[in-house]
Amino acid sequence: MSRDRALLERALDRGEQDGGSVEFKERLSRDVHLESGRRESLAAQLRHRLLSGDGEATYVVGVTDDGGLAGVNPTTFSETMDVLSLLAEEADAHIDDVQTWGINQGLVGVATINEGSVLETDDEHVVVGTAGHVDHGKSTLVGSLVTGNPDDGDGATRSYLDVQPHEVERGLSADLSYAVYGFDEDGPVRVRNPNRKADRAGVVEEADRLVSFVDTVGHEPWLRTTIRGLVGQKLDYGLLVVAADDGPTRTTREHLGVLLATELPTIVAITKTDAVSDERVEDVEREVERLLREVEKSPLRVARHGVDTALEEIGERVVPIVETSAITMDGLDTLDELFDHLPKTSQDTGEFRMYVDRSYSVTGVGAVASGTVKSGEVEAGDELLIGPMPDGRFQEVEVRSIEMHYHRVDQAQAGRIVGIALKGIKESAIERGMVLLPRDADPDPVREFEAEVMVLNHPTRIGDGYEPVVHLETIGEAAAFHPDEGRLLPGDTGETTVRFKFRPYLVEEGQKFVFREGRSKGVGTVTDVQPLE
Repeated sequence: MSRDRALLERALDRGEQDGGSVEFKERLSRDVHLESGRRESLAAQLRHRLLSGDGEATYVVGVTDDGGLAGVNPTTFSETMDVLSLLAEEADAHIDDVQTWGINQGLVGVATINEGSVLETDDEHVVVGTAGHVDHGKSTLVGSLVTGNPDDGDGATRSYLDVQPHEVERGLSADLSYAVYGFDEDGPVRVRNPNRKADRAGVVEEADRLVSFVDTVGHEPWLRTTIRGLVGQKLDYGLLVVAADDGPTRTTREHLGVLLATELPTIVAITKTDAVSDERVEDVEREVERLLREVEKSPLRVARHGVDTALEEIGERVVPIVETSAITMDGLDTLDELFDHLPKTSQDTGEFRMYVDRSYSVTGVGAVASGTVKSGEVEAGDELLIGPMPDGRFQEVEVRSIEMHYHRVDQAQAGRIVGIALKGIKESAIERGMVLLPRDADPDPVREFEAEVMVLNHPTRIGDGYEPVVHLETIGEAAAFHPDEGRLLPGDTGETTVRFKFRPYLVEEGQKFVFREGRSKGVGTVTDVQPLE
């Protein structure tokens, strides 16, 4: 007997012992089990199971009435989960967790259902993007913030965010990571065990106010990923870290440039203050102040002027500076106070829109598209469009379910970082840079657009046919530039036609973007679009 099958059969044995809180189902279908009389009966049965289990019920799917392992195909399993979710909603409950096993070339699943509707997400939710040089302590600082645990000096709290095995092994982030904590009337609501999805979900459920972090990559070869994290998410603030033992670097300047291009209000955290003398901290702080003044920003030392002043002044010109140590936890209470009171800055305008940042497949659920909701709101059961596909068309899909930091939610508004399970598309067809829209939208895919650009750094001149990578929302695509005047020099601002090299995307007037090629970089704003014919 395989190990997985043994684990499942032990779960079934426990279920039989628990008696009244466990229900065996081979399958559930919309056509049969959601008809009015049957639906009411099954919802009543579920309420009985919840009552017997003190608010928790277990449904074992893909088994016969006597608990025999049958297994159902993935399509049937997904439909069964859809029906079970609707029954749970009728019983004022929600599916909290699903585990699956492969049996007889099919699936058997154990769904845990708990009383209480899933979380409504109309609470205040601030999203912060981190930036800074490699090994300056971005992930470590965020890990200590969300857990309240000091670092061990070896980057232990960083492991709460770095999810790829090679990242943990090398101690370097290679992709975007996410973290969350929150606040209620008693103060911070932290993640007790960040390695447990249920604990992260618990923060979302318990907190009155949420702070999500999009933790970017500090290593120079992954600058493209950092830009994706800062440009492609609907961020409210930037958090730029500078290590006291190293000071500002070229990467620090690169990342500050991206933050400025996105017009994000930004906080600077001086990290690793425990590792150096007070004199060195002071020197680095003065270096940071000079760097900020060079780009016409006004530094504000929070230790000198206070949190209230920082909250009043932070914005387009003023950048608060906080001294921190993840080892001694100095300064983290100041960041807590700031994040507890900083107002949300991103505006929600228009209908639902979400650019896809990642996609993956979940057994028994199917394709999931994740990203940050840019505008509007989305609910389970909504009918949407996703695209454009490489040929410019959009495909119709339906929202199976929504998760935010591993917590099932009824709906998600602008600014929420979510995973949306989609019915009607395979995961292999979803690509980063695609967008989700309401089904009645009439999107015009774009291969070419006009833009006003500023060249921030380039060794010579930008001529006709220059091909950098354009970062717009979650799009990261090579594109050809055709400047109106034939060329652009460093420091120049001018008009240019931009044409994606490989495929169309949804691009609209007013969107901002960053372009780069090697160390060359610049920023731009879309001024006009030319939809595909």
